[in-house]
Amino acid sequence: MFPVKTTITIGAFVALSAVMPHGVRSAQLRSTLTLIQPSVAPVIAPVIPKPLPVPALPVPFKAEPDTTPAPVIPNLEVPPGSLDAFFASLQKKGVTRILHYGDSPATADSITSDVRRLLQQRFGDAGHGFVLIAKPWAWYGHNGIKLDAKGWEIAPASQKRAPDGFHGLGGVSFRGEPGAVSTVTLPDTSYSGVTIHYLEQPGGGAFALSSNDTDFATISTAGAAKTPAFKTVALPEGTRAVQLRVTSGAVRLFGYRFDKDQPGVQYSSLGINGAQVQMLLRYFEPGQWREALRHEDPGLVVLNYGTNESIFPAYVEKQYPDELRKVIGRVREALPHSSILLMAPMDRGIIDASGQIVTPPILKTLIGVQRQIAAETGCAFFDTFDAMGGDGTMARWYHSEPRLVSADFMHPLPAGAAEVGALFEEALVKAYSGSPYASTK
Repeated sequence: MFPVKTTITIGAFVALSAVMPHGVRSAQLRSTLTLIQPSVAPVIAPVIPKPLPVPALPVPFKAEPDTTPAPVIPNLEVPPGSLDAFFASLQKKGVTRILHYGDSPATADSITSDVRRLLQQRFGDAGHGFVLIAKPWAWYGHNGIKLDAKGWEIAPASQKRAPDGFHGLGGVSFRGEPGAVSTVTLPDTSYSGVTIHYLEQPGGGAFALSSNDTDFATISTAGAAKTPAFKTVALPEGTRAVQLRVTSGAVRLFGYRFDKDQPGVQYSSLGINGAQVQMLLRYFEPGQWREALRHEDPGLVVLNYGTNESIFPAYVEKQYPDELRKVIGRVREALPHSSILLMAPMDRGIIDASGQIVTPPILKTLIGVQRQIAAETGCAFFDTFDAMGGDGTMARWYHSEPRLVSADFMHPLPAGAAEVGALFEEALVKAYSGSPYASTK
């Protein structure tokens, strides 16, 4: 039997699908039914460890002095120079990579898939970006990508962690021996290359890549020392599906990146279920994460956390500010010439004593901390909470027709995710359009 909330939501969702003109896509239904069961992967309370030193923050990238007044963009705050690296990358009309770190909605490519689609429509499609080797959670997925895998020992940084802290770019380590297989089916046949993120180590095994039952690459992971490694391989013309299988020994892999041979945007959705800022600080080994970030060389890094932290008011008020500063410091040290944007969490609903769905006050406290630290550290800040309607939004979303949020009052349904994604993309485009970079030939 389903829990009561789940049963209610399933009934509402089935009823909604009956009245919608085109029905509800099966992929959306599967994603929604899993997302509304937060008990599948409970949020882990933050550890309260000894303080770590706050690293010095290098000066953010700025191409040249600019005295042009910044345009006023609703819900997007852009300290001078904070988005210059991102804008300069768009202006060059090459490949602009965006890394979007987030929590459970991003594990299903919720919100991020809409931002990716809209940005690629404007600036070009340079490929999908980063995809994990297998599904750490039943609802993990990327819009347009089909992922099938078996035989992997999976260690997400937010749950069953790798003891050495090597979780790669996407926060999940995959260990496999012969018999372990991963197959990615791409949205179309226009992809030109694949990059594998893996661990090189003494005694490392090997894996092969194939398409249409024909191997086109074999990669050994053996090396003199334990270190992050990356291998880019051209895809055979017309490739639609890529299969990876371990051929000998044991391998540690972290994920794929899929590229197209054309300019545009790549938007990597790096969602970890139950993720918090603290996860990046405590459970990502700094050196290997630095190398993974530098390999991607993004124009923009989005840090989109806060929902899971907001369940712990004492942590938000005492430890959270310094931990957020330290995470920004690590990203800045790894990528001194990339833009960083803090994206506030969405509204979160709780049931008060009168039975009403309300916004917990601590969520607004957390967002205020994010805004202050973004200004202190030279990061852009997008106020998702305010953009979507502010206080009490989840109550309005839950009672709206169609419903925009699931019965946990946290996870957006597809229409709600699309609304947030469009608001974020619109703010980014307005900021770019009002900058000197947009008018530079």
